[in-house]
Amino acid sequence: MHEALNMKGQVSIITGASRGIGREIANELAHLGSDVALVSRKQEALNEVAEDIREKYGVKAFPIACHCGKVDQINDCVAKIAEEMGRIDVLINNAATNPHFGLAIDGDPAMFLKILETNIVGYFALAKACVPHMDTVKKGSIVNLASVAGISPMPFIGLYSISKAGVISLTKTLARELGPRNIRVNAVAPGLIKTDFSRALWSNETILGEALKEQAVPRIGESSEPARMVAFLASDAASFTTGSVYTVDGGSTI
Repeated sequence: MHEALNMKGQVSIITGASRGIGREIANELAHLGSDVALVSRKQEALNEVAEDIREKYGVKAFPIACHCGKVDQINDCVAKIAEEMGRIDVLINNAATNPHFGLAIDGDPAMFLKILETNIVGYFALAKACVPHMDTVKKGSIVNLASVAGISPMPFIGLYSISKAGVISLTKTLARELGPRNIRVNAVAPGLIKTDFSRALWSNETILGEALKEQAVPRIGESSEPARMVAFLASDAASFTTGSVYTVDGGSTI
């Protein structure tokens, strides 16, 4: 392992860590030696992930339930992580929601607000809560999970697309503001990845077929593929990289 990829002694928070891309990210960071705080709404599922990570990598894994669309829960969660783990070096904003599948204009405004609360406001609130702890250790890395849908709106997930465009703007804004404090902020924009979250897209043969026509690599992605990009950006291997958006999409945005 290259020395810059070694994250031993660091503490990383991963939201949406109970399954899919989030769980893979937690495993990748633990593999690099980072202790991990695992955040999601379901404590039981997190406990299972934490136990698995401890057995595989021998790092500290702290599972803590939190709704990442509720600011009061977020603040309490980060405070408990800092107390339990002693420091915070890395934040991976991965938790997201998308309850509406269809035309954006047919969506309910209340539903749209719920999407924004988790997908943008939650990301902002988590960053705001973590930055003082990163200041304490005089460095930090924040990686936000965006989406290719935030670069160019995708059919049937328009409200989600809008929220992910916001994540990209949030990433660039925070990168500019936090750079002088030695805190880097980047985004990873996955394309079509085979997870439960995206099942409505890849389980539909017509939608999947159309999506794969746009890709240079004509297959669906695996959750480990964006996870590895996230781990690189979280580590010191990306020490001069901030404000960037990295697509992991098989070339669909070419």
